[in-house]
Amino acid sequence: MFKILKKITKQEWLMVLLTVGLIFIQVWLDLKLPDYMGEITILIQSPSVQMSQVWQTGGMMILCALGSLVSAIGVGYIAATLASNLSSRLRELVYSKIQGFSMEEINNFSTASLITRSTNDITQVQQTITMGLQVLIKAPILAVWSIIKISGKNWQWSLTTGIAVFVMAALLTTVLIFALPKFKKVQKQTDDLNKATRENLTGVRVIRAYNAEKFTEDKFANANNSLTKTYLFTTRLMAVMQPGMMLVMNGLSLAIYWIGAYLINGAPLAEKATLLADMITYSSYAMQVVSAFMMLIMLFVMLPRASVSAKRVNEVLETKECIQNGQLQYVPINKGEVVFDNVGFKYPDASEYVLKNISFTAKAGEVIAFIGSTGSGKSTLINLIPRFYDATEGAIYIDGVNIKDYPLEMLHNKIGYIAQKAVLFSGDIKYNIDFGESNKQEITQDDIYQALEIAQAKDFVENLPHKINYNVAQNGTNFSGGQKQRLAIARAIARKPELYIFDDSFSALDYKTDKKLREELVKYTKDSITFIVAQRIGTIRNADKIIVLSEGKIVGMGKHEQLLKSCPVYKEIALSQLSKEEL
Repeated sequence: MFKILKKITKQEWLMVLLTVGLIFIQVWLDLKLPDYMGEITILIQSPSVQMSQVWQTGGMMILCALGSLVSAIGVGYIAATLASNLSSRLRELVYSKIQGFSMEEINNFSTASLITRSTNDITQVQQTITMGLQVLIKAPILAVWSIIKISGKNWQWSLTTGIAVFVMAALLTTVLIFALPKFKKVQKQTDDLNKATRENLTGVRVIRAYNAEKFTEDKFANANNSLTKTYLFTTRLMAVMQPGMMLVMNGLSLAIYWIGAYLINGAPLAEKATLLADMITYSSYAMQVVSAFMMLIMLFVMLPRASVSAKRVNEVLETKECIQNGQLQYVPINKGEVVFDNVGFKYPDASEYVLKNISFTAKAGEVIAFIGSTGSGKSTLINLIPRFYDATEGAIYIDGVNIKDYPLEMLHNKIGYIAQKAVLFSGDIKYNIDFGESNKQEITQDDIYQALEIAQAKDFVENLPHKINYNVAQNGTNFSGGQKQRLAIARAIARKPELYIFDDSFSALDYKTDKKLREELVKYTKDSITFIVAQRIGTIRNADKIIVLSEGKIVGMGKHEQLLKSCPVYKEIALSQLSKEEL
């Protein structure tokens, strides 16, 4: 939690100091009230008292109460503002940090957990700081000041108050011992619930197609019930606190008045009025002491869960990114070459290499295709180029420079990437194509239409209401798989990059559209390097270089005709798709 508080700015610390000042005023005003109550008690027992004196003292009590109210409102406003600003900054920091994560870090945390840490956990911290800033400062001041006020009044009353404080502390300690482990469990179970919800919503079509509604409902119910049981346990445990504190508070009041009655009964007549005033004053101060401890208890109820949440947020912020930004300060002069130099890769904590001894060169204007059986490492290989992962062994060079030396922004500006699963964002078609930043000129409307035409998407876009301003639903659910792929391809084309990466990006296209798109793409990308991962022989047969992968190794490299003669793996894949005559 202290690490989170370090994120508070100097200006906000001044706000904290202002809060301390307002709390001192509030406590002073609150503690003046019992004095006036004692004064009124003595006045009403005096035979010569005038009503104006009672009204004057009562008026001072009202002013003190109003002043305390104004101070409390000021403290609440400042605390809420400070906590909101801090949580906003934390969300921004966490989001920016996640944006810099490689796939390794994202997989370590899981998407569901990162969502919970960015929202629920930060909200817990915010609520605790809002309460804590008011309570953590006020409670000790109120408790100490009240104890000073009542010290030396009467040892019997002081002993009774001490016993009450001890009982409250013991009750709090017992509750926290049992509750703290459960608070840690709650956040983990919230992750699991988010995960189940996310899976059910994103996979709703498959769930319905397989009549798996009951299965997914049970899966969600298990996660929900586990969280509910833990919540109920902690809530019931905390529910004991409030009546327990009220029992102690009311018991203390009763004890003070019982002892006071005993003392007043045995005191001389001249001292009875003073003892009665002292009893009423002491009772009020004792209630303030108990009230201070009750406020601390409220904070301690929130603090364990907030502490767990703060730790989870710090885990994200303190994670060291595997992919470090390069420090290259100049733009390479030699353009148009990608070199894989004896590249090997294995996933973190894995014993087996996914890729081994990968070496080849790609030059400007070339189309490099990768083919192989499922799990041969095709997608992994091309995901090393934009540094979604870093090579374990060897090096990759773009334009003569090791990709690890490039600043990530400069590297990504060179690449037009189309993922295996076409990703569209909520907005409109124009927003999805003119997406992100590029080192090129601003993408114009003409560029967008040209990209749509090359991607064979212009015809269906022109037929839509509002054309390129047509609304795109989240994940592009209002488009077919082929339409989404073509729009994703158009997005990459509009960037006019040096390198194109197509990760099985033609799989949802019919053969006619696939053929036409590739013909237009070859014309448009004649000065760029194009990497294509595909399963169809028809998609890659005209590539300048086809690289055949098997179990993470290159087992064949060359043109279509050469590989049919020299590479059994390629020939086997080709014959599984086309007849000998077609080949």
